[in-house]
Amino acid sequence: MIDISSIQIEESRKAILADEFCKQYFEDIKTFLKKEKSDWQTVFPAWKDMFNAFNKTPFAQVKVVILGQDPYHWYWEAHGLCFSVQNGVRIPPSLQNIYKELNADLWIEIPKTWNLSSRAEQGVFLLNATLTVRQDQPNSHKGIWWQIFTDAVIRNLSDKKDHLVFILRGAFAQQKESLIDSSKHLIIKSPHPSPFSAHSGFFGSKPFSRANQWLEEQGEEGIERKVC
Repeated sequence: MIDISSIQIEESRKAILADEFCKQYFEDIKTFLKKEKSDWQTVFPAWKDMFNAFNKTPFAQVKVVILGQDPYHWYWEAHGLCFSVQNGVRIPPSLQNIYKELNADLWIEIPKTWNLSSRAEQGVFLLNATLTVRQDQPNSHKGIWWQIFTDAVIRNLSDKKDHLVFILRGAFAQQKESLIDSSKHLIIKSPHPSPFSAHSGFFGSKPFSRANQWLEEQGEEGIERKVC
């Protein structure tokens, strides 16, 4: 059985998700990742960053939830926040398009850094549905039970919080809509920001201003417009 105290995750999250950590599927995830290591497979992100989204955005601070599919699969890119990369690496096309839409929507200057940690620290929970990936093999860990865990995370947020914004980009993310109570949360759907689909409705979808408007209508502060 997993020793919950050994899981490096923010304490409020650890308490809320304790039941999930005790389930067999989470033990199976741990066993699988240990085997990947013993087989000399390179897995991203680094272990210390696996729960980065949870640690950067404690439960009480969540205002917006953005769902990605799985981490970037090359060195120094993934660091546990969906769509975000570490500073100094190649800029993924989808993230470039996200910032183009941010600029068009809120007139925010496109930044020189592509690390979204500052957004996470403002209450934007940047969750990948699958938390790990094998080097250079996208979606290689999609079948190892991570989505049981992250589905529980989404459902938990929907049930226990009010007036969140869920931003679902693309068909994969939109499959999670059934986990969200739309009677008390705002769901913003659009095509994925990938170059293959961004011009089919992602550009012009204005998710950032719509999210802030909703939050302000609920008496919450919006996400800071000047900080990226």
